[in-house]
Amino acid sequence: MRELIIEVNEENEGERIDKFLSVLVVDTSRTSIQKSIENGSVLVNGKTVNKKYKVMTGDEVRICEEKLKPLNVEPEKIPLDIVFEDDDLLVVNKPRGMVVHPAPGNYNGTLVNALLYHCKGSLSGINGVLRPGIVHRIDKDTSGLLIVAKSDRAHIGLAEQIKEHSFTREYNAVVCGHLKDQIGTVNASIGRSTKDRKKMCVTEQNSKKAVTHYSVINEYEKYSHISLKLETGRTHQIRVHMAYLGHPVAGDYVYGNDKFSAYLNGQCLHAIKIGFVHPVTNEYLEFTSELPEYFKEFLNKIS
Repeated sequence: MRELIIEVNEENEGERIDKFLSVLVVDTSRTSIQKSIENGSVLVNGKTVNKKYKVMTGDEVRICEEKLKPLNVEPEKIPLDIVFEDDDLLVVNKPRGMVVHPAPGNYNGTLVNALLYHCKGSLSGINGVLRPGIVHRIDKDTSGLLIVAKSDRAHIGLAEQIKEHSFTREYNAVVCGHLKDQIGTVNASIGRSTKDRKKMCVTEQNSKKAVTHYSVINEYEKYSHISLKLETGRTHQIRVHMAYLGHPVAGDYVYGNDKFSAYLNGQCLHAIKIGFVHPVTNEYLEFTSELPEYFKEFLNKIS
């Protein structure tokens, strides 16, 4: 009997397992998923659970049911800005507006679709058919550098570095207003909002430690251009922390309400630098990317 294996990412943490699976398996209703859970055809970390179980980051979900059909992700010939590539991994400069992996409403045109075409199927399979090679992600409307694992050994090594918070991850952002301090640190735990499951928030309940370091690059009349360095990598971390300080990222319609920057159609946030130890060669690698045109245009507009 064929098995579908799915690893839970942080973005899905806290979702009921029946809901989680219903968006990942095609031609199958939530009711059918619930029946499969009840009859023991769904295992989480090797054990049966009930339909109300809330998935956790790193959970391995196995569906042992022949009738369940996993979503089929197709390769697509989409141009990629590849900064580095070898037999085990690649570093790609993701454009703004591109979704990293397929999800409800975005099954085509994603980075994964492009990677499947470029790598001819040579991607780490640890994260299953929906997220092959994806070790970490950045939001759809965040641009910048992302590491992709082509081999399982690279995936395991990179995932361990993420777990240990040993990656170098730096961003540039434009935020609303002027920060009180030119250099500072936000140390505030982040968890899923109980009011809106699609949003994250600073909270002590069911949360994880989150630390962001920032420094001001330049100030304008109503905005600040800042550099940020992540010590941890929680979902929407920079966006949530900046909103928590009262200075949401310009263009972030989810965590802010700045009308002037609304035309940006997404947050002005760019992953400008990434550094890590190559999991196979043990060489430290570090890459930077230029600010994209949309970012530079906005800086010119507010100058």
